[in-house]
Amino acid sequence: MGLKLRTVSLNLPFGLGGVEVGVSEAEVRAAWALYVELATRVAVQPLEADRGFAREALNSLYSLFATTREVLRAAGPEIADGPDALGPLAIRIVNEGLRPFVTRWHTELRKHEEVSADESAWPLRAEFDAELQRVQAELGIYVDNLATLAGIRA
Repeated sequence: MGLKLRTVSLNLPFGLGGVEVGVSEAEVRAAWALYVELATRVAVQPLEADRGFAREALNSLYSLFATTREVLRAAGPEIADGPDALGPLAIRIVNEGLRPFVTRWHTELRKHEEVSADESAWPLRAEFDAELQRVQAELGIYVDNLATLAGIRA
């Protein structure tokens, strides 16, 4: 595929292990695009307990699936040169790391919204907030990985 510029070691979020990634120019561009999208979203910014909107955080997290697909499609197959290339890694992170959280909490919040529009009365809000903080920390690792791949952090 593309000429590899350098090799970096990454510890992946969500317990997905560590990898050595040979970084191509296309991966640098795609990593930068994903970095900008993730680093600027509510999904990776702290949400104070009982403040902010769980629905907004969930929608922001959910939008990462479409964003990831869009960036990967635009970058093309050059970023899918093996299982440790950015393309397959990004897909694993959203499917294996993020999807279980989003699926569970969209379902739970929807059940509550059918009964009440008041998120502050949601009995699972504290559990959601704690789990969201864990997911945000994992996504923070991913953002750091993307920055490393993009060459903006060593």
